[in-house]
Amino acid sequence: MNEPSPFPFPDQKSRQDGIAGAIKRLLDFLAALLWLVLVSPLLALTLIAIRVFMGRPVFFRQLRPGFREKKFTLYKFRTMADRRDAEGRPLPDEERITGLGKFIRALSLDELPQLWNVLKGDLSLVGPRPLLIEYLDRYELWQRRRHLVKPGITGWAQINGRNAITWEQKFEYDVFYVDNWSLWLDLKILLITVWKVLKREGISQEGKATVEYFQGPKRSG
Repeated sequence: MNEPSPFPFPDQKSRQDGIAGAIKRLLDFLAALLWLVLVSPLLALTLIAIRVFMGRPVFFRQLRPGFREKKFTLYKFRTMADRRDAEGRPLPDEERITGLGKFIRALSLDELPQLWNVLKGDLSLVGPRPLLIEYLDRYELWQRRRHLVKPGITGWAQINGRNAITWEQKFEYDVFYVDNWSLWLDLKILLITVWKVLKREGISQEGKATVEYFQGPKRSG
């Protein structure tokens, strides 16, 4: 895989720079630490279930682009089996995701290990979701502005459709968040996220087990 082009906005600031961003980081750390303590029994049960019914590894690890597209290792609970075709290529998501994996995703339990990413400073609780590194060179220039802030576990796009909306809509929501960020907006997103998880909305795109790959901007003609 070719290295993506350098981040195109090296000197551009965002609303999260300065004191407000420092407050956001402190709140992220304290909230993630508290949540890790509160959900530790749930983390343990999920870990044991995956180990018993799916085997090793328990965690899914993958490099993702973070703040200003600096790479970091993202952690999730594994929800898919390592199933491959006769030529050794991974089968489609629909054929690899397990029954346990569907249950874990439905309750967003797979996202819980990312609280460790928040403690480390790779992620925020709220921000644009960190996507695949291979997507970077497929973005239009304005779409890469989503990396002017730290990525998050949940975000403006997640409460406005999550995986049930188009890529174009997701990026519009992400850039809106960058341009309109405030601590109050973060609080609003967190509260709505809890409601969305309880309602189990937008977990996957219609007709798909997860979400389709981003192929780049659609061109007419």
